[in-house]
Amino acid sequence: MNTIRNSLILIGLSCAVIIAILLSVITGPVEISLMEILTGGMQDTTHTQILFDIRLPRAIAAALVGAGLACAGAAMQTLFRNDLADPYTLGTSAGGAVGVSLAIITGAVLLVPVAAFGGAIGSAFLVYLLAAQKRRLSTGNLLLTGIAVSMFFSSVVSVCLVFSGKNMHQIMFWLMGGLWNASWADIPLLLITLIPAGILALFSRDLNIMSCGEAETRTLGIDPEKTKLLLLAVSAGITGLVVSVSGSIGFIGLVSPHIMRMITGPDHRVLIPASLGCGALLLVCADTISRTWLGDLPVGIVTAFFGAPFFLMLIRRRSDI
Repeated sequence: MNTIRNSLILIGLSCAVIIAILLSVITGPVEISLMEILTGGMQDTTHTQILFDIRLPRAIAAALVGAGLACAGAAMQTLFRNDLADPYTLGTSAGGAVGVSLAIITGAVLLVPVAAFGGAIGSAFLVYLLAAQKRRLSTGNLLLTGIAVSMFFSSVVSVCLVFSGKNMHQIMFWLMGGLWNASWADIPLLLITLIPAGILALFSRDLNIMSCGEAETRTLGIDPEKTKLLLLAVSAGITGLVVSVSGSIGFIGLVSPHIMRMITGPDHRVLIPASLGCGALLLVCADTISRTWLGDLPVGIVTAFFGAPFFLMLIRRRSDI
């Protein structure tokens, strides 16, 4: 019975994401008829350009970014066994921000995506090196080290903002997160994030055991250190790819796994694909709202504005159960 229910949930999420993308591409200051798209009878070249060159790649990018953040969030929550962990716990966002800030200040604007990816990956690697002790990785040390590194990198970004001059707004917009510059060239890069998600799905049994605690993990013959490294690598890789395209977008990676865990339960065989679908759906909807009714406000602001109260409601509801 649970298998049928979970299958229906995953199918429903997939359909919802497709519908959200379809509604996103026809919604905006310039309205595009759904019948024109379905029948292939678009006569207006302006509408064709808006649809295929601007809205469709942006909607697909939003879905992939949301799915990636949700996957990274699920990995972090399993690693720390804490629903409040998110993809940026290891300082990946702050590290990416340092890379972007330095690239903008030095005039290497074309290297911003590369700098963001390198900064995010470098931050996670630094946290691992500082937190690992005698080839063992304590989640407590990892969390505290991540916070410390994130604070240090945030101070570096602040210094960069002071000396950025007229380039300050470029750094600020990246920090807020947005998909204004999303194009077809970004889609293959974002599709790579689905590979780590597939790896997590293959290790669902190990992750289910890992979520019960290290003692149980060792008892059942699974190396917790290897599982931690897997989760760390997945989260860092996905977050690095995502922030290189969209900047720092909060809430999605934090709430999506939490929502689906409440609906489907903690089984990672269902939780991982469900989280991906939920993250994709949430970010497509948030980006559509931002682009259509809020003057293309940075979507990171939109997700935080609507997400924080929603997350508080979920926490309150959970505490009442």
